[in-house]
Amino acid sequence: MACPDGELSIVIVDDAGIKELNREYLDRNRPTNVLAFSMREGPFPDIGPTLLGDVVISAETAKAEALAADMTFADRFDELLVHGILHLFGYDHENDENEAIRMDQKSGFLLTRIAGI
Repeated sequence: MACPDGELSIVIVDDAGIKELNREYLDRNRPTNVLAFSMREGPFPDIGPTLLGDVVISAETAKAEALAADMTFADRFDELLVHGILHLFGYDHENDENEAIRMDQKSGFLLTRIAGI
């Protein structure tokens, strides 16, 4: 990602915790699997040049999704973490189908790179 000194926070919550954040910041009154809050956007994007932002993951949803997909919790957690980090770098799958494809490809590439670590 060409950001060797980048810093981020990883916050692990339950469905109630992520639902509250989703409601407060995105006006979506439901739990989700991952949220990303970029520090590179907003009124002060240069306040901490190495600070990328926060990735919030619902362990409860990650576990349910892992069971539904017949995969390990660790693998699903990795997918969500990479997904959140890509959002911190400006990838956005929600508003553009081409961008969603680009994000999916980058996610696959990164997950392959970290496999077995």
